[in-house]
Amino acid sequence: MSFEWPWQYNFPPFFTLQPNVDTRQKQLAAWCSLALSYCRHHKLYTLDVMEAQESPVFNNKKMERKLSIEAIQVVFEELRKKGEFSSWLDKNKSRCLVMWRRPEEWGKLIHQWVSRGAFPAHAGLSERRGGRKEFHGLEDWMLLRSLQALQTDGKAEIIIMDDGKGVKFF
Repeated sequence: MSFEWPWQYNFPPFFTLQPNVDTRQKQLAAWCSLALSYCRHHKLYTLDVMEAQESPVFNNKKMERKLSIEAIQVVFEELRKKGEFSSWLDKNKSRCLVMWRRPEEWGKLIHQWVSRGAFPAHAGLSERRGGRKEFHGLEDWMLLRSLQALQTDGKAEIIIMDDGKGVKFF
């Protein structure tokens, strides 16, 4: 399935942050939506800003337009401020975690999957990602945050084992 680009993606001014406050707010909302949709579609959880600038999401080669590194940082900072799925990995804001689905949402999906008997109620964390296409590629940090959310809700317990971590579901 191919990614569907919004109309703004083919509008040259979209790739330059606008000075008018109202226009910029709408522009940032569109960029935030696009960035999260693109990351969800491609199952991206970690983004390097320099690399992202060369990726199709921020670089429209057909129009020869790309969003500046500073503007990409503004987009992800906007997502972080709104509590919408992003956090920085360093002070320079060169790498970020992208949470296009909240840990609580992943936790709910994992718990539903386990509750249907699709997987034993206890296993090592690395075993959790196999078996269901939706969880394939789920990075360790997101899996752990998702399980921590379930643990907070009393639906799971993270267990420290000799060879790593495991989880028991209730």
